[in-house]
Amino acid sequence: MGHGAWGIAQCPMPNAQCPMPDPQSPIPMTIQRISPADYPKFPRGGLGRRGMALTLDFFGIWLVSSFLGSNQLGIQFAQIFVFIFGWLLTRAVIPFRNRGQSLGRWLFDLQILEFEGNRIPELFSLVKREAIICLGLLLFSIAFSNIIRNPTAIVLMIPLAIDCGAAFSDTQARQALHDRYARTMVISSQRGYSLDIKVKRLVERLRRDVRK
Repeated sequence: MGHGAWGIAQCPMPNAQCPMPDPQSPIPMTIQRISPADYPKFPRGGLGRRGMALTLDFFGIWLVSSFLGSNQLGIQFAQIFVFIFGWLLTRAVIPFRNRGQSLGRWLFDLQILEFEGNRIPELFSLVKREAIICLGLLLFSIAFSNIIRNPTAIVLMIPLAIDCGAAFSDTQARQALHDRYARTMVISSQRGYSLDIKVKRLVERLRRDVRK
């Protein structure tokens, strides 16, 4: 990729002769460009966790919007509108006010940041990012609901697969196509519930109890 990320240096005046920085000092002073070779230093969010967070957010909003659906064939405009509104609210507006975390990201210790900086993305960037995912998920939902009656509906799943699949081929930055477009990245965060870890510990505890 042609652009890099940003890292923190310790010299307060770039044109002055500064002493060697104290590696223990937590105070950022100036910003330096980081080469693509340094990408792994950022705590990238695991793809498994990102998938679980996305799935949880999706099913929560889909469940709410499904109450406006009907058994009639045709486009359910009210359901689609509620889904889009709920998605942008919970995945863009709330993360903008909540340190880059939706409910799913908080449960799995994830956070979204600007790719070039240590900042929460602007609201417009988050809306652009989530609008792409929302469209892909809507097409996926339509395909999933109609694939038994019309197997060719599976082609509607392709946009979401291409979008999210790009993160697997990007071994350094782990950016999906919507991340590249909005210039964002998903990182691991110390702020969260660690749901997957808690579930693993619970399962291990139950296994020990059964063996006893």
